[in-house]
Amino acid sequence: MMFDWAYFVSLFSLSAFWQASATVVELSVLSWLISLVLGFIVASARQARPAWLRGASQVYIWLFRSVPLLVLVVFIYNLPQLFPAAGGLLGNAFIAGLVATVLAETAYMAEIHRGGLLSVVKGQHEAGHALGIRFLGVQRLVIIPQALRIALPALVNEFITIVKQTSLISVISLPELLMTGQRLYAQNFLVMETLAAVAVYYVLIVSVFSVLFQQIERHVNVQARRPQTLAEPALAALREAARPLPLRPPAQRPGEPSALLMKNIHKAYGAHHVLKGIQLAVAPGEVISIIGPSGSGKTSLIRTVNGLETLDQGEIILFGESYIVAGSRRETAEMRSGIRRIGMVFQSFNLFPHRTILQNVMLATRYHLQPADEAARRAQALYLLDKVGLLAHAEKYPHQLSGGQQQRVAIARALALSPDIMLFDEPTSALDPELVGEVLKVIGDLAREGMTMLIVTHEMDFALAISDRVVLMEQGVIQADASPAAIRSGEAEPALQRIRQFMGVTESAVA
Repeated sequence: MMFDWAYFVSLFSLSAFWQASATVVELSVLSWLISLVLGFIVASARQARPAWLRGASQVYIWLFRSVPLLVLVVFIYNLPQLFPAAGGLLGNAFIAGLVATVLAETAYMAEIHRGGLLSVVKGQHEAGHALGIRFLGVQRLVIIPQALRIALPALVNEFITIVKQTSLISVISLPELLMTGQRLYAQNFLVMETLAAVAVYYVLIVSVFSVLFQQIERHVNVQARRPQTLAEPALAALREAARPLPLRPPAQRPGEPSALLMKNIHKAYGAHHVLKGIQLAVAPGEVISIIGPSGSGKTSLIRTVNGLETLDQGEIILFGESYIVAGSRRETAEMRSGIRRIGMVFQSFNLFPHRTILQNVMLATRYHLQPADEAARRAQALYLLDKVGLLAHAEKYPHQLSGGQQQRVAIARALALSPDIMLFDEPTSALDPELVGEVLKVIGDLAREGMTMLIVTHEMDFALAISDRVVLMEQGVIQADASPAAIRSGEAEPALQRIRQFMGVTESAVA
């Protein structure tokens, strides 16, 4: 038996096949897009806090990944026998096939999305929270864009799977490619030629969409982008457009409340009690360095200040008003308002990798509409980047910068909302020694400008030079709270002797 090439070629001018191809494309695209959205919802439910929601999503994924699509298609198409009211909708082969495909693919898409969500590091959530962005805002602006970029190759592969699975819908007489081919070879018995043409049509559809998705992947691949350092003429224009932020209030006046008051703060992780009745008052404009051995509770303490860690006991008061109380509901209006008055710089920078440096600095101000005018927000962001010496890198992405530069961007981002208090969680510990100085200089400039700051640090000389007070924490309690002058004095008080010993302040330095 010879292969009928003339017949094979003629099938590519047959309108029925092109109409069937359009049906395959329409069904595939709709199924993929709907499953993409529903799968993300199921994946989010899979990671939600309520146990019933997690359980329901797990059952859904388990069930629809277990049932073969062919069985599901036949079941959905025949569902009107049980529910006649559904006949007007599910009696349509295209609709029935779409519903069945979406039900099955949502389960697979959910697991793909879950992998993408789990790949977004926890620090991205925390950075969004520290900027006062609510949960849905963090998801929309920070988490979802990154998760989709991570999951895109697997999502593209799932689309190709959907295209091929549309052939199963022929079982309910949908006139897609396979059904069209079956009708032809049932008449002329040219099975091989007809199925070969069907295969070519599928290859053509997959090839066209593969090229399209390659372009999309190339477009969203931030790592491949290489914006250059701005030249001097462009810098001059940006400096001309830059505008300083509103002036910060002066230092504490007599009778005014503390900027921050922490009362009887307790925090435990399981059986490990990390904070044990901390009492700490911070005056406006005061700079406090918190030092201590690893595991002493330093980072846990400042993370309670902006709600990254909950309190087991105690209260935090911000400028004389109750801000966080142990056991109270999270995400209250008072708490959200307070978080916006507190900027935080993380040890690991936590810049948003999918956004440029300028976009990183502007993200929170755009979300909060602070100020309301976009041009003013951009002008202030440019001013902050110039302030930290990175205006020339405004259009670059975080992966193009050194660690020291990334940390300076993080400082500019934290300053964008004009906070009253700045928190620094070991801002130099992740940096190479030669990059430490550039970050410390920016922090020193903020101290001289009167910014209220709590700094967790291992830079002892820097702490003595910049701080109004140095707090030593050990085993979850404050062992010493003294000014640099008192530390350098010759007093024999045990607390001062301990802090001198920890900081390496020698007797000759004290003398």
